[in-house]
Amino acid sequence: MADITRIDLTQRLAGKVAVVTGGASGIGLATVRRFAAEGARVVIGDLPGSPGAEMAASVDGLFVPTDVTDEAQVDNLFDTAASTYGSVDIAFNNAGISPPDDDSIETTELPAWQKVQDVNLKSVYLCSRAALRHMVKQQRGSIINTASFVAVLGSATSQISYTASKGGVLAMSRELGVQFARQGIRVNALCPGPVNTPLLQELFAKDPERAQRRLVHIPVGRFAEPEELAAAVAFLASDDSSFITGSTFLVDGGISSAYVTPL
Repeated sequence: MADITRIDLTQRLAGKVAVVTGGASGIGLATVRRFAAEGARVVIGDLPGSPGAEMAASVDGLFVPTDVTDEAQVDNLFDTAASTYGSVDIAFNNAGISPPDDDSIETTELPAWQKVQDVNLKSVYLCSRAALRHMVKQQRGSIINTASFVAVLGSATSQISYTASKGGVLAMSRELGVQFARQGIRVNALCPGPVNTPLLQELFAKDPERAQRRLVHIPVGRFAEPEELAAAVAFLASDDSSFITGSTFLVDGGISSAYVTPL
């Protein structure tokens, strides 16, 4: 249990080594910056050709080019973090996609379905397994997997494979959180509402009506900013959340609690 009298809230993650997939943009990048500001050494895993190297350099971190659907590359990411900095204390398994050809079940073909499952779900399995190899030896660690509010709610503006993949991330995170709880390892599922990231902006720029249809359901009346999600991830990574594991950690502006939203 954390000794709250000794926590320096500006350095909650001092001495910790954090691996962030999808860390070159969006929620991942905001979290990389937040982790570094709280004292962690950060390793970014993202695709070759992404701005990952530049982003890692900006926080005095490390970039490891990684296709998160490839087992050998994922293992190399976590092994490199451990060999470079001495441990793997935090894994933010965040990489994900939401392509336009993932839509209604009536129009989404099998290749589109499978690509989303590989990037959004298989990668979390691979990353969690790779992180656990180090954390079990250490008997400590925090894993945060990016699920979504659509893992707990249905949407008539469907992205069927995305929704199914995030439901899988949520279930897997819950099970790992229970399985490894007595080994000093916590596993939680971050469930964001819609976030103002390039991914969401691109999706909604093509269909403003769909964007408005979603926005009306958010009680706070706006989309989240990446930094707001990063703050939640930093909390789950830190000892401040030492009694939280296996959780469905909703950061959704009240969506999942709402029947009718305010005017």
